[in-house]
Amino acid sequence: MISKLLLIVLAIVAVVLWQSAYKVDQTELVLVTQFGDIRSVETSPGLKFKTPFVQQVNRLDKRMLRVDVQPAGFPDIESQFLEIDAYARYRIRPTEEGIRNFRESLLTETGARDKISQIVIAALRAEVGSRLREEIIGGRISVNEDGTRTVSAILGADGSSIREELTRIVTVSVQAQADTQGFGIDVVDVRIKRADFPASIVESVYTRMRSERQVQAERLRAEGEEQFLTKTADVDRQVENVSATADETASSLRGEGEAEAIRILAEALEADADLFAFRRSLQAYQTILGANSTLVLSANSPLFQFLQTPNVASGAGQ
Repeated sequence: MISKLLLIVLAIVAVVLWQSAYKVDQTELVLVTQFGDIRSVETSPGLKFKTPFVQQVNRLDKRMLRVDVQPAGFPDIESQFLEIDAYARYRIRPTEEGIRNFRESLLTETGARDKISQIVIAALRAEVGSRLREEIIGGRISVNEDGTRTVSAILGADGSSIREELTRIVTVSVQAQADTQGFGIDVVDVRIKRADFPASIVESVYTRMRSERQVQAERLRAEGEEQFLTKTADVDRQVENVSATADETASSLRGEGEAEAIRILAEALEADADLFAFRRSLQAYQTILGANSTLVLSANSPLFQFLQTPNVASGAGQ
């Protein structure tokens, strides 16, 4: 009987301890509530205790949390709509006041997601409505002389892009709203993931962009053809100049060679006219006489003289 009673007591003690003790992870913030009222806040990890059965443990994430804002259309200063997809990142302040404010104003992370999304949308709508489309996208569109457009980055006073400046302003605005409403959070940043034209006008925008690119391509192609013709004409002119110079040099050298040949020939004739006549006759024999040739010559022909009595020419030369 005593052992049964002891077991019952031990079981009750175990249940009480189980209901009293709880663990706080290093990534968690814990609120202990009793009938909905906050009794204590735990920000440091470890083993903690509470009143069993009547107190409840509510855990919050201590890490950076992200809120994805539902994509929506926002009009710019010229009432042209842009489809903007953004997100915000925040942390719950790891102080007793911050945790209490978060619990009292937002209740849970789901509630925080909804209210922060509303604040981000309102801040984006206010900033987008006071800016040009180019500033929101992050680039300036300039029109060239030929009607084409080019996009260049728009930089702020500190060297950062206008898009980054826009996100900083929206972040400050969201943080101010969160502080005013006592959310107990620190907004890390608000960023625009995508800023694009609505689906209803995307095709017309793409058509205009293709037309602009086509005009630019034709302009570049015309410039390339003009440069090609200019360079080709220049090369042709250089080729003609080189050819003319080469022809002139060849003609000059050819004339000099012929003059030199005539001079040498004249000197040879003056030195030994008979020897020259004999060599010329031999050249003539080689040209007109073949292996089976028959030649009819006059007895007075110079060719017949050398064939009949070659010694005469030799004696004449002496």
